[in-house]
Amino acid sequence: MTAPAKPADAVRDASPGRAGAIADGVVRSVGPIVLAFLFCGLLLLLLGRDPLAFYGNIVTAGVLRPSGLQDSITRMAPVLLIAAGLVIVFRANLWNLGTDGQFLFAAAMVAGLGPIVLAVVPGPIGWLFLMAVAMAVGAMWTVIPALLKARYGINEIITTMMMTFIGVGVANLLVKGPFKGTTMVPQTAVVPKALMLTDIPGTSIHIGVFVALAVVVIVHLALTRTSFGTRLDVLGANPRAAVHLGIDVQRLTVTAFALSGALIGLAAAVDILGIFGYMRADWNPAYGLKVVPIVFLARLNALAIVPFAIFFSIVSIGGEYAARQASLPSDFILYVVGLILIFMVITQYLSDKRARGERILPRRAAKAAADV
Repeated sequence: MTAPAKPADAVRDASPGRAGAIADGVVRSVGPIVLAFLFCGLLLLLLGRDPLAFYGNIVTAGVLRPSGLQDSITRMAPVLLIAAGLVIVFRANLWNLGTDGQFLFAAAMVAGLGPIVLAVVPGPIGWLFLMAVAMAVGAMWTVIPALLKARYGINEIITTMMMTFIGVGVANLLVKGPFKGTTMVPQTAVVPKALMLTDIPGTSIHIGVFVALAVVVIVHLALTRTSFGTRLDVLGANPRAAVHLGIDVQRLTVTAFALSGALIGLAAAVDILGIFGYMRADWNPAYGLKVVPIVFLARLNALAIVPFAIFFSIVSIGGEYAARQASLPSDFILYVVGLILIFMVITQYLSDKRARGERILPRRAAKAAADV
């Protein structure tokens, strides 16, 4: 009969496994980004561009230039809020792909009501009111897909995307109709700069960035330290088990969707009140699908979103400048986002195979590789 392991031995035995898990997480998070940039570099070479110069311009415009760095930090605000909203539903294995509709509908309401409200209400109170309106609009736009999913099991991917088209259309109707300003261009009236979100002294970074960071921390604590987060995890892992444990799955589904939409609406309010001050018809920054890779690269961890949001913001701001310098379309950087998604899926597939103890390469391919 062997003696029980001492605590120190147990820690020593467990440490390699934990270190391996951490290393695996890092590879699955950072690996797709590295591979995407390598393949994007090959594409640039095929197009006759210098990859090193292209990536250098991204860093220069997104980090090294003071104005570019401030723009990158400012871009983080809506990205963090949208990502935090998506983490909530994704943890419950629910899909909210209606981000653009929720964002633009909320943005139209804030841009349309902003000049009226802020003209008669003191700044901070007006900001809070408009943010509350945006959150209510974003949450409301998730109600139909949430109820259809909760009561009838209808696929939420389809319904949220359908609601996106309607939301985008309604937002444009509001901008061209009741909220249209006095200009010939179809846009809302402009919120005076003095009434918009306050900037950090000496910079162009508005305080909405701090709001976004605070929300991310709150979401992290709610998901990791409360029963609400536990219920979401149980629902995401096994809906039948959630029912047997007495969890009200229908109510939790609607709540998760509503919170997700509310944070996406808050992102719209922060963007309008912090940067633009108005909204034009057919304007769409299309943050939604760009943010999805961030959420999964962060492994659905709210705090881990922050470094990936920083990376995304730098690439987004610097990528526009780099594309212009390379005489490429301004949305060329979307190829990087697409490649990240592809390699993320491949990395996850290979990691899952290894975890199940299966061969990553077929026997013939493995034998050929060994012979080489």
